[in-house]
Amino acid sequence: MRAGKVALYEDLKRLILTMELDPDELLDESSLTAQYGLSRTPVREVFQRLAGEGYLEIVEKRGVRVIPMSHSTLRNFFLVAPMIYAATGRLAVQNYKPAQLKALKETQKRFRKAMQTHDAEALALENNRFHELMGEMAGNPYLQPSLGRLLIDHCRIGHTFFRPQDEDMEQRLQLAADHHDAFITAIEARDEQAVVDLVFEHWELCRVNMEIFIAPQGLKTDHLIQTPEGNR
Repeated sequence: MRAGKVALYEDLKRLILTMELDPDELLDESSLTAQYGLSRTPVREVFQRLAGEGYLEIVEKRGVRVIPMSHSTLRNFFLVAPMIYAATGRLAVQNYKPAQLKALKETQKRFRKAMQTHDAEALALENNRFHELMGEMAGNPYLQPSLGRLLIDHCRIGHTFFRPQDEDMEQRLQLAADHHDAFITAIEARDEQAVVDLVFEHWELCRVNMEIFIAPQGLKTDHLIQTPEGNR
């Protein structure tokens, strides 16, 4: 039963992050119990765990649905993302452990490998894991849940980034990978300012790409966030 619960938990996370389960999509509890060979209790325990982590929403008398994305969701995402990422970067430099840095390097190797094989799903998931690990390095019990919720929508909003359709997009993906390498170097050197500067460079790259696909008309983020110079 435990193996079935773990598989269900991991599969639902992956399906949500890669948009194979649409925002606001209702989950069929009966189908999942049959598919994973579980009773209703462990399935509901997985639902509760994923709801607590921000992936699902349990709605009374309506069932369980994938956390939705709306105009308000997107607006809030663009408003707070750079602030949370910058705070995470600072704390990661201050608090990281050697084993966490090793895990970050291994994740980056998998990200680079996925680039070579043009595996869009692996790219999205390894990128998500890279930034999750930075949150774990930060080790702040107040910040980490916010980062986790943010990364869910970042992965969902930006999934098209990992399906480059032209040479320009390929170059932007290469730059994102180079940023990851630079993050590792700066964290290992305990260079807090370098990490914060990279956060804003990386955010700008991601923001522009995401806005190509999804930013609501009229929503401009440039004037809503502080530049790296403004945070020094």
